[in-house]
Amino acid sequence: MVRYFATAARGLEAIAARELETLGATEVSPDFTGVHFVGDRELLYKVNLWGRIIFRVLVPIAEFPCHNSRELYQAVREIDWQDYLTPDNTLAVHCTGGNQQLNHTHFTALQVKNAIADRQRQEWGRRSSVDVKNPDLAINLHVYRDRGILSLDSSGESLHRRGYRPAVGLAPLKETLAAALLEMAEYRGEIAFFDPLCGSGTLPLEAGLKALNIAPGLFRDRFAFQAWKDYDPTLWQKLIAEAKEQQLSALPAPILGSDRASESIRQAKDNSQSCGLSDRISFELRDFSQIQPPCDQGIILCNPPYGKRIGEVKKLEGFYKLLGDVFKQRFTGWTAYILTGNKELAKKIGLKASRRFPVYNGSLACTLLKYELY
Repeated sequence: MVRYFATAARGLEAIAARELETLGATEVSPDFTGVHFVGDRELLYKVNLWGRIIFRVLVPIAEFPCHNSRELYQAVREIDWQDYLTPDNTLAVHCTGGNQQLNHTHFTALQVKNAIADRQRQEWGRRSSVDVKNPDLAINLHVYRDRGILSLDSSGESLHRRGYRPAVGLAPLKETLAAALLEMAEYRGEIAFFDPLCGSGTLPLEAGLKALNIAPGLFRDRFAFQAWKDYDPTLWQKLIAEAKEQQLSALPAPILGSDRASESIRQAKDNSQSCGLSDRISFELRDFSQIQPPCDQGIILCNPPYGKRIGEVKKLEGFYKLLGDVFKQRFTGWTAYILTGNKELAKKIGLKASRRFPVYNGSLACTLLKYELY
């Protein structure tokens, strides 16, 4: 069994921990922007394939004192890198965190790369090339106070980049945050789902993948672990086959998205085509003031503009009042969730929230407001 660390967005650590437990992880322990857990190689592959909320899965290989660049260089050079790569393999180093002496992540990453290259030159007479986009081995260093943790990145590109969404609109939600919001809304696929401000379709598409039990990793071309020396292609193909067998063929309840921008609806339809959901999720061009409930009950989840990136706060006050009016007057029997990054605008909704979930959209502190519509 191996100890792993899954990175997650700030504030989503507890939800990510529950997801990992569901996938079979043991000794699950949330930390700041991530979760420690234990499992075997099969679990490592499975978490990359099925993880909806985490960004990447790291495999720690060394922990050492790391007060300054000299100490860091020595510690990295002492690692037997032949276990992980040869000079024929490419590498990339990514650094997070820092301390007083190591306060520039690019410089810190360069020390790691230099230490590996010098060790290779000593043993092989040549060194690995750097490939920042598609390396054979992605290495992560996290510096916290006077300690450094060096890990192999098993995911490669962040898991929020599912591979189905080439088209994105203005201020899009990350897929991982969309999946986390669905968890907060306790959406399981058994009742209708509607996003009346769907943009390029992230929330309805993530709802569709969840409702149909489709592993999000199926849309990706590769994961970093597939270039590792101990990669087991037979095990990986077994997990892929199992994931495909577990998919449902039909939605238990309708999933809909609407938006007033024709370009957004075009993007949403393109994205639904990319993940094979174009015949199952309905996207339509409609102004918010014109929306109607498609059935008697369901979940509304939407991410209206906050006045930070799109529009100005004053202009949005009337729209937030409209949000509350439309939900109250037309969606009796539904539960509405609104993600907002502006408390003053949230007051204009004019409904009493039954729950408030603190959440970050990138670096912006937001709140997911829950409204029971009686």
